[in-house]
Order: sequence, then structure tokens, then C-alpha cells
Amino acid sequence: MSKTFGDRAIDYNRNIRHSGELPEGFQVINPFIENSETMEVSQQFYRKFYHDFDRRKFIIGINPSRHGAGVTGVPFTDTKRLESACGIKMKSARTHEVSSVFMYDMITQYGGAIEFYKQFYINSPFPLAITRQTKNGNWLNANYYDDSLLFNKVKKFMIQSLKEQIELGLDTSEVYVLGKKNATFIHKLNKEEKMFDRIVPLEHPRYIQQYKFKERQIYIDKYILTLNSLL
Repeated sequence: MSKTFGDRAIDYNRNIRHSGELPEGFQVINPFIENSETMEVSQQFYRKFYHDFDRRKFIIGINPSRHGAGVTGVPFTDTKRLESACGIKMKSARTHEVSSVFMYDMITQYGGAIEFYKQFYINSPFPLAITRQTKNGNWLNANYYDDSLLFNKVKKFMIQSLKEQIELGLDTSEVYVLGKKNATFIHKLNKEEKMFDRIVPLEHPRYIQQYKFKERQIYIDKYILTLNSLL
């Protein structure tokens, strides 16, 4: 019997390695290597919600945050939501990530995690967390497009990552891209590689939580309407 979608996703995560050069002041966090429990809880997640052979729509983020998938290995999922919404407890870490709050409020209104993940797969073109060192020596979240040199150095890896994720069993007729700037870069990659037929941009959860919090229900409704309209 061929592998389930979940088993293929687990294999993908287990084999993610980024060995390319990065500009000075940037580093990559691979939680699947750096914390043994990350692989364990992410396996539980994919076996719980993806234990089938169904095709799914692709929701594309930017790259994981160090408090979300950079810890749990589950995109847009901090340890709080991993436990409360997905029923999976992580013992070695306790994290709160603002994008995760929005995503799971939306997922709840969509019909819950089981219903949502039956239809959608979320990940990023750069599936590992990127951090940037500040002048005072602290490390903060960074986006793959924050620095043109960074983007150029990770571009090939991103294209390969997207292609490998498509092979998990994704429907490429329409994809949803979170963040307008992210969508601009995905359009560029898609123009070169022709991976997706149609790209549908949505406002990024972090942007909504930070700058549009009073109207967040409008954005939740927009997400649900958009996702349902293309099923």
C-alpha cells in the first residue's frame, strides 16, 4: 500500500536540510533536528489529520516563526494551539505566536481542525525558521524576502521545497498565498517554474493581528469565503 498524505509529509519534514550559504547576520533554525520532540509532535499531527490519500489545496506562508512552526514543526501552530485545537501536547516548550491565534480562530469558525485539515495543507516555500541578528546581538524573526541577497541565496532551495511539497499530493489549480509581498515573490517564482495555475493572495495573519485587529472578523469571513469558493 502506498503511503498516506500524512506519512509523505512526515518523510518530507524528516529530510529537510538547508546547507546553503546565508548572508552575514542570518541563521536558519531546523526544529526537526534541534529538538527531538518537534519531530514527535509533528508526526502525531500529520498522522491525526492527514491519515488518508486525499488531495489538498495548498496555503502558502512566508517561512515559519521561531515561536510557531519553528518550535512545533506544524505551520502557523504554536504549542498552545497545538494542544487546545489539535489535542497534542508538547512538553519541552511553551510558545505563543500571534499568527497562530488568528489562524485557529479562523479554523474554528471554518468547522474545526479535522474539517479544515481534511481539505488544506499549510506550509512555506522556505519551510524552516529564519532569524536575523540585531545590532545589540539579539535574534529576531526574519522573512526570506527581507534582504535581496538572502532571497537570491535561498531561491533555489525554495523552488525545490515547493516542488517537493506539491508531490505530497497537492492540487495546484489554485493556491492561496498569505501576505501581499509574499504573493509578489511567489508570482515571480511561478512565472519561472509554472507550478500553479492560479495564485490567490490573502492578508497575512500577523498583519491582521497587528494592524487590523478590530476588523479581524471581517478577515476571518474573507478567508472562509475565499477558501470555500474555490473548493
